[in-house]
Amino acid sequence: MIPTAAYFIVFILLGIVTASLGPTLPFLAEQTARELSEVSILFTMRSLGYMLGSFLGGRLYDRFRGHPIMAAALLAIGASLLLVPFSTTLWTLIAVLSITGAGEGVLDVGGNTLLSWQHRERVAPYMNGLHFFFGLGAFLFPVILAQLLGPEEDVSQAYWLMGLLAFPVALGIARVRSPSPQRDPADDGRIPRAHWGLIALLVLFFCLYVGGEVSYAGWVFTYAVEAGGAGSETAAYVTAVFWVSFTAARLISIPLGSWLRPGQILLIDVTGAVLSLAVLLVWPQDLRALWIASAGFGFFIASIFPTMITFAGRRMPVSGKVTGFFFLGATAGAMTLPWLIGQFFERVGPTFMMWALAADMLAVALVLAILLRRPVEAKP
Repeated sequence: MIPTAAYFIVFILLGIVTASLGPTLPFLAEQTARELSEVSILFTMRSLGYMLGSFLGGRLYDRFRGHPIMAAALLAIGASLLLVPFSTTLWTLIAVLSITGAGEGVLDVGGNTLLSWQHRERVAPYMNGLHFFFGLGAFLFPVILAQLLGPEEDVSQAYWLMGLLAFPVALGIARVRSPSPQRDPADDGRIPRAHWGLIALLVLFFCLYVGGEVSYAGWVFTYAVEAGGAGSETAAYVTAVFWVSFTAARLISIPLGSWLRPGQILLIDVTGAVLSLAVLLVWPQDLRALWIASAGFGFFIASIFPTMITFAGRRMPVSGKVTGFFFLGATAGAMTLPWLIGQFFERVGPTFMMWALAADMLAVALVLAILLRRPVEAKP
């Protein structure tokens, strides 16, 4: 249980870091003297770094001890976050946050892969627990930000706090023994041809789902200000409501993972997420509707990612390489949809965000329907 506890602590910090960009985006735009449409490229570039980190991380974990790799990623994240307040041009901010994204990718793949190796066939409740702690960290950031924002609305202290927290966590994870890979002795590392069709569908699913999650979490702060007329502190708490419902749902999903099949949980989640967005489509400028939609959307999408990882693991062996493919798809979604919303947020209006999210989640529902109808393949 010591490695499991270490992963949970790492994912609290990962959640804090992941949730940091959206609420601070307007302040980073002011820091660099750029428009929102210009600084929205930060979503794409941080996700590009995340893609590189997840791609390389998936291969590193198959070859080397996992915990030193996670410690190195934490050190890179800590150093880059400390530099954010000093980055007064867009290009330096892009460079710094790309390093942050690469570290996030390495940590995310590592936590999911190493936890699967640690608990093997009994991983389901622990996987939900891991992602619960990610949600807990993501909930904490907007609350911390609301407390740290002074009259000058300076976000420097928030970035310095995150950066400093990464160093003791890195030291702690480096001192814990790494689990051994989950690999058949006869396995040569190649993925069977029969699994590539399933992998392609799963990658598409992660791409669409994560694009929706990151877009809502990243833009709801700005949406609350522009469409709902909220102040910065209220907008921070709207973001916190999204994350607290997200976190609560991941806590509830821990026992649900033992009672319901992954397909049943996914069907409930996607349906609830679409209905939550429908509330805001009907009342797009009502702040009360935004509170309701944020709570509902956060609640229903919370367990989709860990449940789909479990869904995949029951149909094929999930190695670090396979997990890396999943995260490549997730990163592609995190790169494209938030950036697309940024291009039209000011030009078309804030409601473009909700229509884009609704279309994205309907596509998620379609891919899920295909996956649920796909026959279960025999596991080697």
